Amino acid sequence: MAVLGQNEEVRYYQFSTGHGFVCEKPSPGAVKSRLLDRVREEIRKRHYSRRTEKTYAGWIRRFIIFHGKRHPNEMGETEISQFLSHLAVSGKVSASTQNQALSALLFLYRQVLCRELEWVSGIVRAKRPLHLPVVLTREEVRALLGQIQGVEWIMASLLYGAGLRLLECCRLRIKDADPIRKEIVVRNGKGGKDRITMLPIKIIPHLKIHLESVRIQHTADLIKGMGSVELPGAIDRKYPRAAWEWGWQWIFPATRFYNHPETGRKRRHHLHESVLQKAVRNAAFRAGIKKHATCHSLRHSFATHLLEDGYDIRTIQELLGHSDVATTMIYTHVLNRGGHGVRSPLDETFY
Repeated sequence: MAVLGQNEEVRYYQFSTGHGFVCEKPSPGAVKSRLLDRVREEIRKRHYSRRTEKTYAGWIRRFIIFHGKRHPNEMGETEISQFLSHLAVSGKVSASTQNQALSALLFLYRQVLCRELEWVSGIVRAKRPLHLPVVLTREEVRALLGQIQGVEWIMASLLYGAGLRLLECCRLRIKDADPIRKEIVVRNGKGGKDRITMLPIKIIPHLKIHLESVRIQHTADLIKGMGSVELPGAIDRKYPRAAWEWGWQWIFPATRFYNHPETGRKRRHHLHESVLQKAVRNAAFRAGIKKHATCHSLRHSFATHLLEDGYDIRTIQELLGHSDVATTMIYTHVLNRGGHGVRSPLDETFY
């Protein structure tokens, strides 16, 4: 039985149509490396996010362990189907989680092992149920935000006031917020896309006070010989001093330092998303909101309330960063106007 890390013979195929793929032959050193290291290498070549890398590696590890630590080269479509069935029946995972596991395994076989699975069309992706988003009324948003204070209030207000995703808010840098133009540039959002959204006027005074405290903290870090921040891509090599510059610092930095594994420097990461998630969850409870209100509910409420105010769907699509307007159209089903804005005949009969 093959084991992880053992040298392996890999077959290489190149398809140009259908379900084919292009898989480049790795160097001899890459073939000898451990399987999960090769998975990470292929993911980084394609500039996937770190979360995708962590998620794919996790599913591949679980797949291998589920089948008694057999090497994936000894398995194929049958074992994948067995694993996915186990997740759905025994694990009772959602359809999106099951599809995520399938995507990780297809990446392993196609891009790492360079194997096109036989009868790959027989692998069926789970059908995701269509759920309407949880949308808060304006009164509920006001009550929720009224239960949050400090940095978490600014962040929650940006989720609702600018339609940001949770991680988009956490990863904002100083240079991304422009109080003069009243806009926010979202860098490397979902799908690796940049976009521009508004910076709410009511947040600007609070944001300026917050940034002044962040500047004081950053200055103190520089005096201590720290103050650098992680940069995207190869910017740190192109601009060696950029990591210490004010514009590249996080708007919402963490309270503690961490040791960067590659450079050994002490750095501040951005505030962890769980801090804001907990603040919103507790605020909803204190406000007496019965809905399952989350950080993403504020983004849903942003889109729905803009529709209620008469803004066109294309504008909202751009502000949200949706690739397909069909994704944005879901908010037309939750407008606070009853069933699609139609007045019930009961209301017309009894008045």
